[in-house]
Amino acid sequence: MKHFGVAIIGSGPSGASTAFYLGKQGISTVIIEKETLPRYKTCGGGFVNRGRKNMPFEIDEVIESEFFAVDSYFNNGKIYYQSSKEKPIITMIMRDAFDNLIVEKAKEFGVTLLENHTLKSIDFLIDKSVLHTSQGEITANFIIAADGVLSPTAKMAGWKEDTRKLIPALEYEVEVSEEDFKRLSTSVRFDIDAVPYGYAWSFPKKNHLSLGVLTTKKGKINLKDYYKKYLKTLGINEVIKEDAHGFKIPIAPRTDGFVKNNVFLIGDAAGFAEPITAEGISNAILSGKYVAEALIESNLNKNLAEQLYLEKLNIKLLPELHSGGTLSKFFYNNNPVRNYMLKKYGQHFSDLMVDILHGDKPFPTNVSEKLKAKIKEKLY
Repeated sequence: MKHFGVAIIGSGPSGASTAFYLGKQGISTVIIEKETLPRYKTCGGGFVNRGRKNMPFEIDEVIESEFFAVDSYFNNGKIYYQSSKEKPIITMIMRDAFDNLIVEKAKEFGVTLLENHTLKSIDFLIDKSVLHTSQGEITANFIIAADGVLSPTAKMAGWKEDTRKLIPALEYEVEVSEEDFKRLSTSVRFDIDAVPYGYAWSFPKKNHLSLGVLTTKKGKINLKDYYKKYLKTLGINEVIKEDAHGFKIPIAPRTDGFVKNNVFLIGDAAGFAEPITAEGISNAILSGKYVAEALIESNLNKNLAEQLYLEKLNIKLLPELHSGGTLSKFFYNNNPVRNYMLKKYGQHFSDLMVDILHGDKPFPTNVSEKLKAKIKEKLY
């Protein structure tokens, strides 16, 4: 039975990044992946600069396109703002190539990749765990649950109740006419309010569009109907080919902890997607880096590693998720007060959001107090 210091379940950005940093320090690490890489992964594929600039290596070989401006529409197009930067705000990627690139970089440092291995169960022993997979058993001192929003690993480790906030999204990889693609391929577009309490997006890739819709509101909603309406908004009359993918996004983290036994949750398994744009790649990579640093700095001491990981999360990531959650509730509530605020401060808000996505500014603190002060200006 092969033994590893760390077993990572899942080869997405969070798991692969963890493996990269651990492998670089010579820690014996295995990635357990249920599929064969590269594999398609449902995702809008918009990688914001605040995540890209923290990558430990260049990703040029997997870039589909880069965008230096973001167009934002509100209230069915009645309110519009554009914000721009000299460096790309959003880099378009396809997750199969992107994820595989990080895994290959990790393998250069000796990380083992076990493909077509589905984790079936875990036996927790005193000083290690036995991982039962579809192709045999391995043992490890630590387990990193990087297996996405569904995270079977989290359930096996004892997270029985899901305390994250999960929202539904529908994404389409769409081939359109040459004329439509030429027209729509020049800009990244967000249409807030195209879906109640949510938005639609248009992300141009190398030779097709990634179009999608999501809502932050609980309850039944026919996202497919809103997608069809969005095609009309974009002026797309002919769809040559489209592949639909439904998924959930965790826009609020777990409230019952991120470590149990020797299992650490990262990325979507922990609930770390950014609440306003629902972009999860950047925080997935950041949480992977944090957990790797905690294991390295603790010299693989379980109690110290847990303490360090939680400390790192509380410095920036968790406070920003809290602020983002407050802004999200205001942002997606289409009412007269919000629309007044957008008309008066919309360009400033758009520029601030782009500064955050670009990595130039952190999420603001005291969000609730600042919003209340602005609303009082309208009322009084």
